[in-house]
Amino acid sequence: QAQLIESGGGLVQAGGSLRLACTISRRTFSSDAMGWFRQAPGKEREFVAGLSWSYETTSYADSAKGRFTISGDNAKNTVYLQMDSLRPEDTAVYHCAAGPGLHGLRGGQLDYWGQGTQVTVSS
Repeated sequence: QAQLIESGGGLVQAGGSLRLACTISRRTFSSDAMGWFRQAPGKEREFVAGLSWSYETTSYADSAKGRFTISGDNAKNTVYLQMDSLRPEDTAVYHCAAGPGLHGLRGGQLDYWGQGTQVTVSS
C-alpha cells in the first residue's frame, strides 16, 4: 500500500497563483500515473491534470489548459500542480490520485486517493 500526502492549498485572490504538491510514499506499477481531481460543493468530481511517470506525458482538463501546469520530481516521488490565473470557479477541494495508467486515471481508475487540500479563490 502507498499513501499520498498533499500540501499547498489555501486562500488566494482571483488572478493569483498556488502550487499544490503530492508525495507518494512508494511508487509501483499501480501508481505509474498521478494527478489531481477536484470537487466543489454540490458538484461532481472533476479530473484536473495528470502525468505518466513512464511515458512522460501529461493530460489536462479543458478548464485547466493554459493556466495549470503539472510536473513531477522523480527523485522525490512528488507531483506538483502549478495553478496560475486562478478564478473563483476553481474553488474546490483538490485531491491527489494515482493509478496504473494516465488514460485510466483520467477516467477515474484510481488505486490511491489523497485526503484533499482546500483551494479557495476570492473574487
